[in-house]
Amino acid sequence: MKVLVAVKHTVDHNLKPFVDAATGQVDLSQARRGINPFDEISIEEAVRLKERGQVTEIVAVAIGGTDAKDSLRHAYAMGVDRALLVETDARLQPLAVAKLLKVIVEREQPGLIFMGKQAVGEDYGQTGQMLAALLGVGLGTFASGIQLGDGFVEVTREIDKGTQTISLQLPAVVTSDLRLNEPRFIKLPNLMMAKKKNIETLAASELGVDLANRFTVIKSSEPPQKPGAIQLANVNELINTLRKAEVLQ
Repeated sequence: MKVLVAVKHTVDHNLKPFVDAATGQVDLSQARRGINPFDEISIEEAVRLKERGQVTEIVAVAIGGTDAKDSLRHAYAMGVDRALLVETDARLQPLAVAKLLKVIVEREQPGLIFMGKQAVGEDYGQTGQMLAALLGVGLGTFASGIQLGDGFVEVTREIDKGTQTISLQLPAVVTSDLRLNEPRFIKLPNLMMAKKKNIETLAASELGVDLANRFTVIKSSEPPQKPGAIQLANVNELINTLRKAEVLQ
């Protein structure tokens, strides 16, 4: 069975996003970029399925500019078999990404489509759901466990009050949560070999997809700063402070 993994080349998750006070928008233009950590978890799960003999081929696909090849090479170093870049410099919204992925899925015909539950740059968390709807296939979101069977996949997913296990007929879309696995450490020789591997490139403009934006971000702002901690001398000061804050009557 073939598995397709969607890979997002996005802002480094260790960086704090910067909000431009003049425009009210999050500025990612100068931020260091790398593979979306939730997509890295998806790659790891696909590789583990292949190591168990349940998957024959893993295809990684990224949508973005030329720099997105860095994340595809990272995917190669982790163990994917082929990599494909849908090239565009436009800043795409989730529906446009889902439409492009639909074209690639119809071309590749995978039995299972993996992607992260969200991208850490924009945090929309919508693309997997939209892709499943466009394809008309089953969807398992926030996956923390995967069991692949004959023509179906069981997904253990995170919900508000614990976990839930569902069974999906293949093909299906699964979005990965943090607890699904811990991605492997990539050895330097694998990274070096990944630089020599082929990355097929398609122009997004040639795929016949409407990439128009469907909504406008009016404003973004950082959360209000919380007051710093204070040190109190005794219990009476604590009680008085709590009363002033109207925690105690």
